[in-house]
Amino acid sequence: MKKIICSFFMVAFSLSASSQGNVIAQKSTKYNDLALTPPMGWNSWNTFETNIDENLVKETADIMVASGMAAAGYTYIVLDDGWMAKERDANGNLVPDPIKFPSGMKSLVEYIHAKGLKFGLYNCAGTHTCAGYPGTRGYEYQDARFYANLNIDFLKYDWCNTEGINAKEAYTTMSNALKTAGKPIVFSLCEWGDNQPWDWGKPVGNLWRISGDIYPCFDCEFKHEQGNWSSWGFMKIIEMRKNIRKFSGPDHWNDFDMLEVGNSMTNNEDRAHFTMWSMMSSPLIAGNDFRKMSKETLAILSNKELIAVNQDKLGIQGFKYSAKDGLEIWVKPLSDGNWVITFLNRSDVTKNIYFDWKKEVIRDVDFNLETNFNTTNYKIIDLWKNKEVGNTKKIFISDLSSHDVITLKLNKI
Repeated sequence: MKKIICSFFMVAFSLSASSQGNVIAQKSTKYNDLALTPPMGWNSWNTFETNIDENLVKETADIMVASGMAAAGYTYIVLDDGWMAKERDANGNLVPDPIKFPSGMKSLVEYIHAKGLKFGLYNCAGTHTCAGYPGTRGYEYQDARFYANLNIDFLKYDWCNTEGINAKEAYTTMSNALKTAGKPIVFSLCEWGDNQPWDWGKPVGNLWRISGDIYPCFDCEFKHEQGNWSSWGFMKIIEMRKNIRKFSGPDHWNDFDMLEVGNSMTNNEDRAHFTMWSMMSSPLIAGNDFRKMSKETLAILSNKELIAVNQDKLGIQGFKYSAKDGLEIWVKPLSDGNWVITFLNRSDVTKNIYFDWKKEVIRDVDFNLETNFNTTNYKIIDLWKNKEVGNTKKIFISDLSSHDVITLKLNKI
């Protein structure tokens, strides 16, 4: 959310002793097991900001189903900031904007559910949202009952206008409120990573943001004129936090922010962006205008092989294996004992790949996993070409264009 005014089966085993103790000591307040794989869906902010209404939501839901995206796993339609009126009612209740949503929010939720999809809303831990609408500070239990009565399925909870507020306490209070309201709701902590939510978020929420806002570029920093803050290209976000992959896993995800696929980057960059979010086990929340979506954008967002990598039930976030002269190799272990390897070209020129499998031993030190290509042979599947391209007995040779990826699944023979 932009700051207009101003995410092995028991990942806990990989925590440090002190962090693990802190997690165990804190009683779980969230609804558990609502996000055993990274959530997938669509959010309104990246393209529309506060310019949203019920027609946009219905059209997006219709396209999500008709295009095959719902069948591919996209489930949540999430309305971000700007869905409510500027003031609460006389009883302190939130009021959906009657101009933007003339049929009422309850009716809209029912429309989404009738499509077989799930519905989410946004609010903020502060006194006001980032766009200046009523925040939840002091209204946590009342707002939780409001969401439960609407029958929503997902709450994105932002961090604007929170001066003097303790992040862990604020998010724990809202988590308790949601649990008390009695309706299972995925709780998305949009805290930007400033207060290290990975250290305390597992009992509180199902996912947590690890950075400030994303921007549709490969590796840039976009400095906003209003306020002292920046948005970040997707590679900047990937590199922003070190050594936190061990805190992410089923039902407690590191959230690298919403997708910018289809929002003005090149096809190479869109493909790299989607691949890296899949490798990192980040939620796949599209942020483009489905009504104007190109065939290329739809093909990227609905690539079932990459989605399967993201949704792998082991839930281990990938890691950088090597980097040299702008060519990086990223690795992700899978639940079936297989691996995914991504070659990423961060440079501005085409790179030549020459990868001798027999000279490599891949070790995941965070999760105590290893593969040695001298003792194990793998069949290689190119996940973007969706075809077999040999095995690990032969050296892998290929050219790779600027800002593009080659992603290979290694299936044990």
